[in-house]
Order: sequence, then C-alpha cells, then structure tokens
Amino acid sequence: MNTSTPNAMTMGACALAVALACTGLAGCGKASEAAQPQPQAQLRHLDDGSIEVNKTAPLRQRLQVEPALEREIATETEAPGSIEAMPEKLVRITPPVAGRITRLQRTLGDSVKAGDALFTLDSAELSAAYAEHSKASSALLQARQELQRQKTLFEAEIAARKDYEAAQAGYDQASSDAQASADKLAQYGAGARGSRRDYVLRSPIAGTVIAMDGAQGGYWNDINAPVMTVADLSTVWLSANVAEKDLAQVAVGQVARIHVDAWPGKSFEGKVAYVGAMLDADTRTVKVRVAIDNRAGTFKPGMFARATFTGASRRAILVPASALLQAGLDTRVMVERGALRFAPTVVQVGASHGDQVEILSGLRAGERIVAKEGVLLND
Repeated sequence: MNTSTPNAMTMGACALAVALACTGLAGCGKASEAAQPQPQAQLRHLDDGSIEVNKTAPLRQRLQVEPALEREIATETEAPGSIEAMPEKLVRITPPVAGRITRLQRTLGDSVKAGDALFTLDSAELSAAYAEHSKASSALLQARQELQRQKTLFEAEIAARKDYEAAQAGYDQASSDAQASADKLAQYGAGARGSRRDYVLRSPIAGTVIAMDGAQGGYWNDINAPVMTVADLSTVWLSANVAEKDLAQVAVGQVARIHVDAWPGKSFEGKVAYVGAMLDADTRTVKVRVAIDNRAGTFKPGMFARATFTGASRRAILVPASALLQAGLDTRVMVERGALRFAPTVVQVGASHGDQVEILSGLRAGERIVAKEGVLLND
C-alpha cells in the first residue's frame, strides 16, 4: 500500500532541486576564481645570481641608475687631537720663596702685559735673605778697609806679612759671602737693595691668566707648584695624533682644515708647525702640531678637535653613498647587466668625500649601478 501523499513528493523534489542548484553554484564560483589572472612578481632571481625587474613592476620607476665615475680627488687624512697653548708662550708663575699671599693684583681671565704685577707675598724667608745680604755687605766693607790698612802698614814695613795675608784672606771670604747673598736674592728675583718682606711676582710675558690656584690670605710653601699660569693664546696649537700609515700626507708648512665640536659645521685653517720625530709604539701614531691664529679667542686649550690634511691629487672611482648595500660583512652595489637586470657585486670602499664614497676594488669606471633605492632589489 502506497502511503506517500502528493504534498510529500512535491517537497522532496523541491529539496533535491535546491541541493543541485547549490552544488552548481559552488562549482561555478571555483571556475570563476580559476579564470582570474594571477599578479606577476616584481623581481625574478636568475640562475647566474642576477636579479631581473619585471617590465610592468612599479619598482622600476623608483630605481635611479647612473654610471660610476672616475674623478680627480685629493687624498685626505683626518686625525683627532686637542687644542693646547704653545709651550713657548706659557709661563707657570711659581714663587721661589714661601710666604702668605697678601694681595692678588690679577685674577683668572685677566689680560696682562709683560712686567705687570700678578700677586704679592709676605715672605719671612725673603726678609731673612735681605738681612743676610746686608750683614755680608757690611762685613765686606770692613774687610776691605782692614785690607787697605794692613797693605799700607806692610808697605811701610810696620806690619808683618802674616797680618797682611790674613787681611787678604778675610777680604776674600767676605767678598765670597757677599756675592753668595746677592746671588740668593737674584735667584729669588729680588733686587740687591732693600729689606722688604713683600715680594711682588710679575708676569714675564704678555697674555692671559688661564689658571690660578692661590687665594688671597693663603700661605704658599710649595715652590714647585704655580700660583698662576699666564699664556699668550693669540696663537694656539692643535696637537693631533696622525697614524703611521698617513704620515706621507703630512709635512711642515702644509695647510690643514680644523673642526671643533664647539663650532659644528664650521672649519678653520691652520698650518703644520711640527711633525714629531718619534713614533708612539703603542698607538702607532706620530704627534703633529698645527699652529692656529687665535686672536679672536675662538679656541680654548683643552677643546677636542680634528685636523684634516690634504695630500696629492689622484684619480679614483666614486659612487653615491646611497648606492652601497650591506650584506653581512660585505658591502655591495647593484651593477646593471642588461635591460632591467642587475647583479649584486661585492666592492671594497675607501674614504668618503662628501656624499660620495671611493671604491677601491670590485667596480670599473663607467659601469652603471643603482645609485638610489637599490635596497628594494634585496627584498
């Protein structure tokens, strides 16, 4: 007996139709996706290691290709150093006697002329030296008078020879003592006449007080330490350490460019005044001193500075610094090997010249390279 009703049969047919329709639509969707074209890669790596750029790739518009040029360049050597006062124009004012600083006539930063008073000491030692010289001078006067008297008596055959000889010996000793006391005062820088305790120390050169370690009222008894330092800073030295391998580029009389951190972006000129005769065995450098006009007071002793020495001109291959690509320990450039085909090439780089870099090996003049955006070829 058939229990199916017309409605049930109709509903089953509809469900089957819907299922078939969905299956058909799914198949159509896959066919549509397969029919869509796939985008082409911008780069293709060839078997010879070169890289080819697709003709339709937007990347090609960003690559800047230009030839590596051979140019005349001057050899430049840079050496670090510091600004120093010239030794022959620097004097450390050290009192030769102990005493109390009773007055400071000049202070740090003051300009002085040769002979200007710097400071005054109250020195018992100086006073004692004056007293000793006064006593020796009086003894010499008496010995001279006694010698003259004994000479007169001896010549008149009134005095014995031994008395005359004793007077002569006394005079010689007194003369020696007087000279020793005068020499002591001269060593102190004091005159032979006077009995003052005050000792005025004066500047032997014109310049500026660049250091001061004593204070008014303080007692100074270290005759090896300066109270003040005076320097003529109208000309200063840049004391630079030049590497052994660069010595051929430096000579006395040569003009050098000077850069200091205090004046970024500015350069100054100096002239090589001295090239050391000895090589530092530890650093493999030689001391080179560059004289710099400092009448404007631009340079201060102790400033860090760099000197650039320009040697003879030579020809070299230069490329933009933007052309260099780093790959591990290697430096590379992208060299054009055909239409839109480039080969990564290892090069050895030298010194920088502005935004250009010298190529020592790995590239020939005239070869076309990617000067900008070459890093995109590494992606």
